[in-house]
Amino acid sequence: QVQLVESGGGLAQPGGSLRLSCAASGSIFSINAMTWYRQAPGKQRELVAAITSGGNTNYADSVKGRFTISGDFAKNTVYLQMNSLKQEDTAVYYCNADVRRQTGPYYTSYNYWGLGTQVTVSS
Repeated sequence: QVQLVESGGGLAQPGGSLRLSCAASGSIFSINAMTWYRQAPGKQRELVAAITSGGNTNYADSVKGRFTISGDFAKNTVYLQMNSLKQEDTAVYYCNADVRRQTGPYYTSYNYWGLGTQVTVSS
């Protein structure tokens, strides 16, 4: 099995910063990509930022220029640096990983989710 554990959430003031971390552990051969999603109350879960093992990144338009995703795939860890936070960034942030696992001579990719970490932006 594979576990994803997010950390770093909390309360921040508008204009402030937070840094989220997500560490994957378990039966991992390699990780293809890691993604941050968020879900605000009453809204659908949305992609925030993604990074591949090759270093390609993708951001939601709403966070471009404010958030930065980075990863240490040797440590199966991804980070989300969030600057210039706005009240509308308030949400539960979830980590997602596309994990390659090895079973005998075979490799199969699976998708895993963390339990989420709350980010609240309020004055």
